[in-house]
Order: sequence, then C-alpha cells, then structure tokens
Amino acid sequence: MKLDSKLAGTRLAPHNAKITWQETTNFAAAIQDDNPLYFDDTKKSGLVAPPTFPVAVTWPILSNLGRYIDSREFPKEVLFTQVHYTEHLILHRLVRPGDSLDLTGQIAALLPHRAGTHAVIELTATDKEKNPVFTEYIGAMLRGVECLGETGRQQLPTLPKFDPPDPPGAPVWNCKRKIERWLPYVYDGCTHIEFPIHTSPKFAREVGLPGIILQGTATLALAVQALVNREAGGDPDRISQIACNFTGMVKPGTSIEINCLGYKEHFHHRDIFFNVLNADNKQALRSGYLKIKKEPA
Repeated sequence: MKLDSKLAGTRLAPHNAKITWQETTNFAAAIQDDNPLYFDDTKKSGLVAPPTFPVAVTWPILSNLGRYIDSREFPKEVLFTQVHYTEHLILHRLVRPGDSLDLTGQIAALLPHRAGTHAVIELTATDKEKNPVFTEYIGAMLRGVECLGETGRQQLPTLPKFDPPDPPGAPVWNCKRKIERWLPYVYDGCTHIEFPIHTSPKFAREVGLPGIILQGTATLALAVQALVNREAGGDPDRISQIACNFTGMVKPGTSIEINCLGYKEHFHHRDIFFNVLNADNKQALRSGYLKIKKEPA
C-alpha cells in the first residue's frame, strides 16, 4: 500500500464530547490513582480528571478514524495497519466533569519511516467558551505503507523540542509497579479504550502476540501518576505537557519500572525525562517527557 504525503493537512470531521464525573472517576480508578482531587466531589473546586484523561476523550475519533477523515482521496484501507507510536499532550488546563468539548483535527503530517509511514494526527479540544483545553498529537505508525513524496515534512506541526539530559547513569529515582492480570480488562471497561489485543488472548495470538498486552496509554498513565506524586506534590494541575514513544510490550502479571532520568531547569517550569522498563528490562516507553510548572516562590 502507498500513501501520498500531499494528503497531510486533510481535515477531520468535528466531534463533541460531554464529560461526566463517572468518566473521570472511572479513569482514575482504572489506574488505581487515589488522588482525592479525582474523587472528592465535596470540595468547592470540584473534580478534575487525571492529566492523561484526554486519550479517552479522543478515542472515539481515533478508533473510527476512517469515518472522520474528510477526504475521498485518502485511502482509508491503510488505517488497518496502524499502531500507536508516539503521544504528545499539551494541557492548557485539566478536563473537568461537566465540560462540553468540541474537538477538531487534521492529519498534520505524513512522514516516510523505515517501518512504513509515520502519520501525525492533531486533535484540539475547546470548551463551550471556545477556550483551549488540550491539544493532542498522536503518532500512528502505518506499517508497511510506503510514503510517497516529502511534502509532508512541511506540514509537521511545530512541537517543542525537548533535549534529553546527558546519557543517564543510574536513574535519579525509580519505582516499580505491579501489573495485575486483570488490569487491561479494567482499563478497557473504565476508559472505553477498546481493542482486542488487550482483552482477547485468542485475538492477540492470531496477530502474532504472545498473549494480551497492557494498553500503552495505561502504561503512560501509571508513569505520569508516579511523576505527579513524586515531582508535583500530588498536584496534577502543574502538568502542562506529556510525551513519549511506545516501544515495547507490557505483559499482565509482570511488573514495570518507572525511571526518572533527569531534569532541565527553566525559570517557570522544569523538564522531566523518564522511561518505563518492562519485565524483560526493555523500554516499554522511551523518550518520556513531562513539563511541570514550578510553584510560585
């Protein structure tokens, strides 16, 4: 299959998401994050969603992308080859129950890659006052799809560049997290991020996997949970950007290791670099990045 990079810039049909408190609390429960900011609705400030919650908001679009691509020229059969490759969230504020979010988007870039075509999907959420809430850049690897031309490189959105720290020796700190055998099922049911490689051993083996694997966004959510607790004093509102590459499988019934690799200090924020290792000591997430706002002096 082939895909012309000139199709970068193809618009997506709009989508509206009305956020309920059951959705935000279920998401937090799915990753066993007991931060009271996600559950205690007696507070005057109200509930907020975990920082990685936007991945559940945009899933109805991503899981039905062919229906949202507003182009007759785009060969939608290539979408069956996609796997989640990269994730980049820019958070203007946390999502809250009661939000009515209007989502707009585009195929922002189509780039040649040795494995096929790297497609970057840009989705922006605004609230009913038209204020930005978040922007998500999802990198999808279209395996075995040849990318024609180079014009897609001009379409690539201008993203912040995070320079990794010096090659790390020992991590600044690390922690382990047990991945219970039932976690992919709970995450599937509570977030509605549904795909059978995470819940059907039969389907997973039919597509060449050793068995079901944990959702990549669940692994990322667990890492961000640990970083919020350790680096932000449990205040998720201080997180303004999250990014990573998905590079390895996490098997249920094993453990992951979350490693903080280093920092870069700025006047108003701190860059934090991290990765996640699976039970085989391979990187399940690499190039992990968190931008955290500093507390006022």
